[in-house]
Amino acid sequence: MRILLVEDNDDLAEAVVERLTAEGHAIDREENGEVANDLLRHKRFDLVLLDINLPGRNGYDILRSLRARQDTTPVLVLTARSEIDDRVIGLDAGADDYLIKPFDFRELSARCRVLARRRSGAASNAVGFGNFTFDRAAKRATVDGRDLELRAREVQLLEVFLGNLGRVLTKEDLADKIYTFEEAPSLNAIEQAVTRLRRKTQGSPLVVKTARGLGYIADIVEGEGPGDGDREGEEDRGLGD
Repeated sequence: MRILLVEDNDDLAEAVVERLTAEGHAIDREENGEVANDLLRHKRFDLVLLDINLPGRNGYDILRSLRARQDTTPVLVLTARSEIDDRVIGLDAGADDYLIKPFDFRELSARCRVLARRRSGAASNAVGFGNFTFDRAAKRATVDGRDLELRAREVQLLEVFLGNLGRVLTKEDLADKIYTFEEAPSLNAIEQAVTRLRRKTQGSPLVVKTARGLGYIADIVEGEGPGDGDREGEEDRGLGD
């Protein structure tokens, strides 16, 4: 997931970024509420982790502004305010979940996964299509019960494709999902990662095709595991450069 953390406590922010990055997420951090609010007007994230007591603008105002724009991005409020009234205010303002500081990072990770599942309509972390399975929590994919040795970028791409089945995604769309602002997106690296993912998922119902001149489109084709030539041919045609 591409996550925005809005938190002015440096120690906590560093720990959260380290934890979620290790789990394969792309996470950006902003400490000023006014800057974060402006950023959210122009940039879409898969999830926002939002503190309440912030310099510039408080989290409740950011949340209300987000929802007033009809932006449905999931928001998990992280705050030291433990009173019921504070939680009610946050939830009524449009928060999807609420986590009281200090918290266990395992719970934070689990709540992030819940919000990701909720948005995609999945009932559990594990999904299965024929002989293919993927566990979002374990970052583990299998074909015919065999573990696929996926690199971090490949896991990120797999999650993006599974969350956008049947939709055309450009290389820029994919880069936007898996790179942070501090990283230099490489469209060539995206193409290479897609090629590796195709090869490693051969024989499964997951098919990633090239939509010439547009981008990539992933879908589940039950009972039609394409051969090596089919997938390599899709990549060779390129994107109409």
